Amino acid sequence: GRKMAARLSGGENRLVSLPLSRIRVIMKSSPEVSSINQDALFLTAKATELFVQYLATYSYKHGRGKEKNALTYSDLSHTAEECETFQFLADILPKKILASKYLKMLEKEKQDGGVGEDDEEDEEEEDEDEA
Repeated sequence: GRKMAARLSGGENRLVSLPLSRIRVIMKSSPEVSSINQDALFLTAKATELFVQYLATYSYKHGRGKEKNALTYSDLSHTAEECETFQFLADILPKKILASKYLKMLEKEKQDGGVGEDDEEDEEEEDEDEA
C-alpha cells in the first residue's frame, strides 16, 4: 500500500495520468459510496484511463482520423452511435447537428405526435431539455 501511494504522489513517475483527487470527488458523489480505499481509487483511475485510451484508439482507427491524422469529436460520436460496446455513451457523445435542424425535428415531433403514450414521452423529453 505505501509503495503504491508513494509512487502515485511522485510527479513524472506516476502510474496514472488522471488526477486522483478529482476521481475521488466523482466517486464520492454517489450516495452509495461512504469511504474509498486507496487501491480502489487507483484501480478506478487506471481503468478509466485505459477505457478512454481504448475509446480514442478505436475512434481514430474506425473514423476519418487516419485521413486527417487527427481524432475529431465526430469520430467519437460516430463510435458511440455505431459500435455496440460504446453505445452507452450515445447520450454523452451525441452527433452534432445544427440548431436549425434540431428545431425542425422538434417541430416535426409536435406535428407527428399522436394521442396517448407518445404525448407523455414527448412531454418528459421536453422537461429534461429545460432542466
